[in-house]
Amino acid sequence: MRALVQRVTYGAVTVANEIVGKIERGLVVFVGVTHTDTNETAAFLAQKIANLRIFEDDAGKFNLSALDVGAEFLVVSQFTLYADARRGRRPDFIAAARPEAAAPLVESFAQELAGMGLYVARGQFQAKMLVEIRNDGPVTVWLDTDELRKR
Repeated sequence: MRALVQRVTYGAVTVANEIVGKIERGLVVFVGVTHTDTNETAAFLAQKIANLRIFEDDAGKFNLSALDVGAEFLVVSQFTLYADARRGRRPDFIAAARPEAAAPLVESFAQELAGMGLYVARGQFQAKMLVEIRNDGPVTVWLDTDELRKR
C-alpha cells in the first residue's frame, strides 16, 4: 500500500455537490492499493500513520502523533498513487489493484484507525471527488509499505 499523508487544519470531500466526508485538525490520507496488499498490510499502514510523530509539541518539535493529539482522519482512495510514468507521456496504472480488491482494503485501513479511537471520515470509492485540503505546515509525508518493511 502507498499513502500520501497531509497534516491539515481542514479537509473535505465533495461528491456531486454534497460533502461526504469532512474533518478539522488532523490528517488527510490518500491511500493506494496494489495487487499483493492484504488486511495485514492495511493494519500495518494504519498503525504506522497513527503513531507517526508529525504534530508539534509545545516546543515546536515533531514529537506528537495523531493518537497523542486526537487528530481526525479523512481517508481517500487514490489508485493514481500507483501510476507508472517511466515510459511515454500517459501513466499506466497496472500496479494498482482492481476496485473489487482495493475497496475492502481501503475500508480495512479506515476501520483499523477507527478501532484506535480516532474519528475517521471517508471519501467515496470510485467517485469523482473534489478534495479540499488546508495543508498545515505544509507537512506532507509519503509512505510505501514495501519500502517501510525493508528496514
